[in-house]
Amino acid sequence: MSAAAAHHHYVVADHPEGGLRLNLAGVEIVCRPTGGLWLEAWRALIVADLHFEKGSSFAARGQLLPPYDTRETLRRLEAEVTALAPRILVFLGDTFHDRGGEARLARDDRERIDALARGRTLVWVAGNHDAEGPCDLAGETAAHLSIGGLDLAHAPSEGPVLGEVAGHLHPCARVRALGASVRRRCFVTDGERLILPAFGAFAGGLNVRDRAFGPLMNRPPLAAVLGAGRVHAVGWASLRPD
Repeated sequence: MSAAAAHHHYVVADHPEGGLRLNLAGVEIVCRPTGGLWLEAWRALIVADLHFEKGSSFAARGQLLPPYDTRETLRRLEAEVTALAPRILVFLGDTFHDRGGEARLARDDRERIDALARGRTLVWVAGNHDAEGPCDLAGETAAHLSIGGLDLAHAPSEGPVLGEVAGHLHPCARVRALGASVRRRCFVTDGERLILPAFGAFAGGLNVRDRAFGPLMNRPPLAAVLGAGRVHAVGWASLRPD
């Protein structure tokens, strides 16, 4: 465990597969290097802000991006499902970039999404980009979900909330060390609530030093920063604004 992590009583230990074990409101969770959240006791995998078909959405408005974001996001998600074999798979909102995203899905991508639901429960939590959920894909839709005493919702509630897991803000951390600065996606937590990074290939990020995060945390938070095959616990004092 890093020196930064040692100052946070809710950090349990590094995980053998490069993740970081945390105690969130009394529940043990694992932050994965992919940006997925693993609730081992319930075999539940949670991913937020996939933003499928963001590339095709931008293309429709004349801003051309490579049209492979859905395919790459699915590839990474399928690898997580293969590695973990979850019983429950939760899409924590903004799974599509806009309401027309489902209709723009390529046929093989649609089949891959449906395949993810086979043999497990797939839940689409409604987000602000996809409030009605999918029309013609496998799985069930919910406004929010409770697993193991944790409340899963797309957007964080106002003010600190014990046991809430949310996405929406796409947290990123800037860390300076040895004269260099890096910016990476991250989980952010104060030990009472957790905000997931965006999982989508084309999703951007908001620096955790942004004032949007301040009212959500009871104490200076910890960033669980995604590295190459490992999640790094970084204390508040080591985080830098953009």
